[in-house]
Amino acid sequence: MRLEDDPAAPRAFSDGIAAIAERIDRPIVLVGLMGAGKSTVGRKLASLLHTGFVDADEAIEDAAQLSIAEIFEQFGEAYFRDGERRVIARLIEDGAAAKGGVIATGGGAFVNDETRALILKSAIAVWIDCDIDTLVERTSRRNTRPLLRDGNPHEILSRLYAQREPFYAEAQVRVASQSAPHHETAVAILEAIGKWL
Repeated sequence: MRLEDDPAAPRAFSDGIAAIAERIDRPIVLVGLMGAGKSTVGRKLASLLHTGFVDADEAIEDAAQLSIAEIFEQFGEAYFRDGERRVIARLIEDGAAAKGGVIATGGGAFVNDETRALILKSAIAVWIDCDIDTLVERTSRRNTRPLLRDGNPHEILSRLYAQREPFYAEAQVRVASQSAPHHETAVAILEAIGKWL
């Protein structure tokens, strides 16, 4: 019998999520390259947990009253990363994604030493790992990625992956997100967090 054919399955699934959710005592922070699905998966994950979701990039844009691309263009990446660090610290410390809440970060956030240390100390870092071809396909849907504007996206993403992988690997939890539906990735994250806890 398939899980979806079992009338008790939805209840058992819901109970399993509730059991994991009860053990989560801090925010879940999603890290990984652009296009990995952090925002979409984050919303699904928050929905499964019946908790809040915050996209750090959206919070940065709200605070600056500028788009990420405009911040990069007008002030540069270093300025953006400093603002990103402060916003993520505020989201974690002020409880914007309270106990068990979900925060999606920008692709480079976890590379910053201070930001990474704060996330590892005060949250559960989940690296959504994804193959380069899938990242290229996903990021090609919108032209809002400042780091992909000046070159071959496959080469840029491959280089970024090589540079950032050692930092992402410090996350407490790692989940692969190839071309699976985002809901499946969210469930895989919950299962992985349950094992890690």
